[in-house]
Amino acid sequence: MASSLLTLTTNISYLGDMTQLNQFLSVIKSEFPEDRLTYQKAVPTFHPETAEDAARLFQLANRHKQPIFITGFGNNIDPQGKPFTEMVSVRTDRLNKLIEIAPEDFYVTTGSGYPLKEINVHLEDEKLWLPHSSLPYVGSVGGAIAAGLSASFDNHDFPLRKYFIKATVVTPEGEIIEPGSVCFKSVSGYEIVKIFSGSWGLLGFIVSASFRVMPLSAETEYDRMLQKPLEREALLKALDETNDAVDAVYSRKIKARFDPARVLPVV
Repeated sequence: MASSLLTLTTNISYLGDMTQLNQFLSVIKSEFPEDRLTYQKAVPTFHPETAEDAARLFQLANRHKQPIFITGFGNNIDPQGKPFTEMVSVRTDRLNKLIEIAPEDFYVTTGSGYPLKEINVHLEDEKLWLPHSSLPYVGSVGGAIAAGLSASFDNHDFPLRKYFIKATVVTPEGEIIEPGSVCFKSVSGYEIVKIFSGSWGLLGFIVSASFRVMPLSAETEYDRMLQKPLEREALLKALDETNDAVDAVYSRKIKARFDPARVLPVV
């Protein structure tokens, strides 16, 4: 009897959660063009085409207490299976434009869904180069930032965030912010953008990103650069409430500050 009651209670809870999800999907359909919502491996997936699209979605998610999962392509966490049955996935695939190359100021800006490996193809015409675009990483710009893509170079850590200078980000509360600067001498806000590197999509949705680039002639100096494995475990350890290390406590405070409603749960 107790087992049957537990099963019944679990099923009722599950149906309640699914009802909430279905209601949220109805809201999406009423607020956005029909093509914004698709189903990828049975997971409802939203495809923002602008920062405003993403901001509106997150505002609605806060209002309806709907959990969200951010993904691109080549994602290291495939959004399928039980952990995602009550979530809405947000995909960067339509934010896939090369926005600007500024040869005189040595930076490039792309949408978060743009393939990282494609950047150097276009920079070459301007005699410019981004080191990490030459790595074998096959994912998107946003994914590379979120996963904390890094390389080793002469036994030293060589992270992509070294060149990550500015972004357009939608916070979990639905605010559009632009931390960082493309100016060489800018100090104000410059380092704030770095916290999104290695955040694994838990601090906000990256819409676009700018990187400092270098002359193409420097390419041969980095031929010993090797891509390092992507590791999510360190972040998960830092977000564990039982971890009282100073860095871990600080990480949890940042997460709570950016996502008070927990619309971007740890999966």
